[in-house]
Amino acid sequence: MITITNLSKSFQLSRQQKKEMGNAQHGDTVHAVKNISLTCQPGRVFTLLGPNGAGKTTTLRMIATILKPTSGSIVVNGYDTVANGKEVRQNLGFLTGSTGLYDRLTPDETINYFGRLNGMDETTLQRRKKELFDLLGIHEFAHRRVGKFSTGMKQKVSIARTMIHDPQVVVFDEPTSGLDVIAAKSIIELIRQCKRDNKTVILSTHIMSEVNMLADDLAIIYRGDLIYNGLFTDFKQGMREATLEDEFIRMAQEHEPAII
Repeated sequence: MITITNLSKSFQLSRQQKKEMGNAQHGDTVHAVKNISLTCQPGRVFTLLGPNGAGKTTTLRMIATILKPTSGSIVVNGYDTVANGKEVRQNLGFLTGSTGLYDRLTPDETINYFGRLNGMDETTLQRRKKELFDLLGIHEFAHRRVGKFSTGMKQKVSIARTMIHDPQVVVFDEPTSGLDVIAAKSIIELIRQCKRDNKTVILSTHIMSEVNMLADDLAIIYRGDLIYNGLFTDFKQGMREATLEDEFIRMAQEHEPAII
């Protein structure tokens, strides 16, 4: 379970950053996330929707303890992300579309490293690794260096790295970005399996078909503000436009600041 309460995150800008942002930026601070509260329940897929720069990835990085909140709190499986960062990481898996793997390591070496990093005993690690390699079809390239892999092969290794310690909370940050249909399908099936296993799942995506297929709960963030938070079925019933894409655009336009 994830409980987010009155969460905000601000960043101080350098002179160069302000210059690059031009007239769109006023002041020395960017408010990336503004006082949002969310609850993500086990056995459900909580989908986070928003355009680039809305604050989605900043929120997910705070959940994963990569960033600290400016204010507010995040509790993951009973552990506060600031006070109990180690325990949060032991309970959490984080999968993104950017694999960030070590090119000179093999999948076997990579998963052994991350399993031991998570404090797994050797018997459990090897059993769990075999299960994941069987599931993902990694055995045939398990002892080749990652640097020569296709995007889909790298993402399979990333999935194994994310799931090796059997986390109860799994965060997916645009996990199918840049993947072909077959590789993307394996990610979709993984998300469904996590739901069947009663894990807490939070998914950030731009792909509306994935929202339609997977979402139980939905939050929409726009310019750091939470503009929708509720059941996906309720969202669909309240739509004024014919498609999810058009409804999302309509809501975003309604929350554009007035031009004076």
